[in-house]
Amino acid sequence: MDAVYYNGSKKTFWQKVKEQKELVFMIFPFVLYVILFHYIPLWWWVIAFKEYRPFQGVWGSEWVGLQQFKDLFSDSGFWLAMRNTIVISFLKLVTSFAAAILLALMLNEVKNMLFKRTIQTISYLPHFVSWVVAASIVISVLAPESGILNQILMSLKIIKQPIVWMGEGHYFWWILAFSNVWKETGWNAIVYLAAMTSIDPELYDAASVDGCGRLQKIRYVTLPGIAPTISMLLILNVGWLLNAGFEQVLLLRNPLVQDYSQILDTYVLDYGITMYRYSYATAAGMFKSIVSILLVLFANKVAAKLNASTVV
Repeated sequence: MDAVYYNGSKKTFWQKVKEQKELVFMIFPFVLYVILFHYIPLWWWVIAFKEYRPFQGVWGSEWVGLQQFKDLFSDSGFWLAMRNTIVISFLKLVTSFAAAILLALMLNEVKNMLFKRTIQTISYLPHFVSWVVAASIVISVLAPESGILNQILMSLKIIKQPIVWMGEGHYFWWILAFSNVWKETGWNAIVYLAAMTSIDPELYDAASVDGCGRLQKIRYVTLPGIAPTISMLLILNVGWLLNAGFEQVLLLRNPLVQDYSQILDTYVLDYGITMYRYSYATAAGMFKSIVSILLVLFANKVAAKLNASTVV
């Protein structure tokens, strides 16, 4: 790369900043936000190695080393929460990815622009509804007596008695996954639709000349065209694999499905913060953050390998 020169000499860092001061001023509030709320709090991870007492302060509290982590890993409730978190996150990742790509592919094939924009608008409107409202809708739809789902299934003679959907643990995971699909699919599909607009139309013309139908064009032109976008979003989402959706789970869970609804975030709330075990809660959060970083690095490596093998 050629060096940038200023009055015959190489530009210094501050000269470059001065030249781009407008851009620096624009990005400064966001950099400040990241530093204040994402980096400075990392200093308080030190309480994970202490028996923190608010009246003693951080530095006055007793140093216990790895005791909080030993207590964490020896608790069966933690591993139950870990299991639920991984399963729920995996189900949500697979279903939301598949649904968003499928919706984008279908919308891309629609030629009537008015119909296409109408469906797209309707599909991403639930994204702007808070989970407080969305959870109320889900609970109402799945209610045993008055829920519309039970009424439809009973009218079609599929079931004889109402099913208590929210009271059965083996249904709860799927309720979380499909309610997330309903809420986020339209919004997630926007990225794929944008990626499809960058595909060269001549590739579709060439496929038509070769006798490809719509499904073959999707397989050999559209999907390869959006593959880099899929890889990038997969890497970003894998980093959030231990985030099963705190607000969604908190609002939809109930005592009947406790063994299936306890995730890491609610575990930290119930057994850490609520019980004033701040050091224990910090240790659990620290473990979650480190594992998330490792997952991002792993997904990045896998994606790089796949892209390299595709090029070869």
